[in-house]
Amino acid sequence: MVTMGNRADISRRGLLGSAVAVAAAAATGTFGGGTALAADGAAAAATAGGGPRFTPLWGEFAAEPFTHPQIPFIGRAGYRGGSALPRPRGGHGFTANVLHYGARPDNSADAAPAINRAIAAAGERGGGTVLIPEGTYRIDDVIRIGHSDVVVRGAGSGRTTLYATKNLTELIGVYGSRYGGDKSSWSWAGGLIWLCPEARWTSLTDAIKAKAWPFEGWTGNKRDEWRTLTTVAPARLGDRTITVDDARKLKRGALVLLRLADDSAHTLLEHMAGGGAGPEAYYWDDKTKLTSYVPYEWPVRITAVHGREVTLERPLPLDVRPEWDPRLTTLATPLTGSGVEGLTLEAVETPQSQHLLDKGYNGVAFQCAYDCWADDITVRHVDNGFGLIGASACTLRRTRVAGRGSHHPYYCREGSHDNLVEDFTIEQRTVPAPDGTQLHGINVEGLSSHNVWSRGVMEMGTFDSHRGMPFANVRTDITVNNNGRHGGDASAGPLFGARFTHWNIRVTNGRAGLMRIDGLAPYSATVGVSEVTEFDQIDVPDFAGDLHTRLEAYGTPGAVRPANLHDAQRALGR
Repeated sequence: MVTMGNRADISRRGLLGSAVAVAAAAATGTFGGGTALAADGAAAAATAGGGPRFTPLWGEFAAEPFTHPQIPFIGRAGYRGGSALPRPRGGHGFTANVLHYGARPDNSADAAPAINRAIAAAGERGGGTVLIPEGTYRIDDVIRIGHSDVVVRGAGSGRTTLYATKNLTELIGVYGSRYGGDKSSWSWAGGLIWLCPEARWTSLTDAIKAKAWPFEGWTGNKRDEWRTLTTVAPARLGDRTITVDDARKLKRGALVLLRLADDSAHTLLEHMAGGGAGPEAYYWDDKTKLTSYVPYEWPVRITAVHGREVTLERPLPLDVRPEWDPRLTTLATPLTGSGVEGLTLEAVETPQSQHLLDKGYNGVAFQCAYDCWADDITVRHVDNGFGLIGASACTLRRTRVAGRGSHHPYYCREGSHDNLVEDFTIEQRTVPAPDGTQLHGINVEGLSSHNVWSRGVMEMGTFDSHRGMPFANVRTDITVNNNGRHGGDASAGPLFGARFTHWNIRVTNGRAGLMRIDGLAPYSATVGVSEVTEFDQIDVPDFAGDLHTRLEAYGTPGAVRPANLHDAQRALGR
């Protein structure tokens, strides 16, 4: 049994007591206060076969939540370890109304300069709220949130609209791929609302204009803009307290980067895939795109420092071993505590571009952002909807992608971790897809880990594991018309690493691809997925031999309990 590092806030007895309470709630379909766990429309399914089923896998997980071999711990995903989003503070703090800065709510003139001036004013005062009252505001430029603790708030997604007339190619320039070819990186990066720290945004856009195609993650355009704070002693997956060599540069509340480098035998990549014969036999050396994502970089907040003992906000996502040169480092100064709420971003309607040639009519992008959020946001007629690019601990709540159809309605890449996307919708496209275009759905790639998609309705798309071996991600309580296709270069390596979980997934068109993953993903769990069959895009597993997967409650979505894996993990306690 793996020993957890610090159990001060979750004792085994308390955890098991909570698990019993959750199990009892699961049997009735409710948690405290009578809140139903079952998804809409699940009641009929729950009556089949004698009522809701408390899956044995949940009992196993509840007993050892940080170290289960198939199910990751994602109970702290999202803003502030899964905390509720901040609510409006009334008259407290700096408030800027964009009308006072010259914006006009009648779509008659470019409001982007006024909105950006209001955002800058809030940022220069250390934070504040930027109000965009009801109306339609034409924007001919990017809306940039580059300072921490700045909230841009409309009157509601049905009342405040930003109407975007230009794309990112027009506004910033052509953005080629660092991997070569004629691809447009606007196919997977950037937004017309872009939350990114000011210095990082400047360095990125300067590099794009200079055609020096950058890395986009946590440590600079060339991944070399970091300093070592201390080295780290060996530790295990699930530990929250680690021992460091020198804690003098560490303090409570600081954000640091855990950095793990691979060795020549690729044992770090093997560990991410669950270890054993299959990953050991896999040929990693020609997966050049995958190996460009290593070292693995995981941002985390420090919650306590006692001598050389350091407690982290979240449990370790992987083992820490000496052969991986583990260290805590600096990172690009992140954007924290900022959000965008209550508005619709509508791009001028144009045909969807050919695959990988997007011009950049993109929605909302979070980059080098931590503890940030979007709430009640709709994007319409966009190439790419909501992006997490080197972003972690962010919450996207009540978001919607609508209009003519998108390449990536949601994408999560470049080492993005611990994010929560909940109560989301991908609407059916309003026009047929042009020939040569692609629809992915909810994307994850690039060694991104411990991300959650919860309570979703996907009228089109798929669960796009886009190679780059994402691992330990969860999709739960989602209804999907599974008609999209996944992507990913062969050089990006496996579709899945270990501890992927699909839990209570209602597939309306009966297509198996990327839904039932017990034959594809190593050390994975497929629980409460609709009965499905293979057609259209059909994959084979990347790893040979026993995948060590689990399949439970197959064909009975809605009958499985707990109905939502993320909600249940949060209820276990902290």
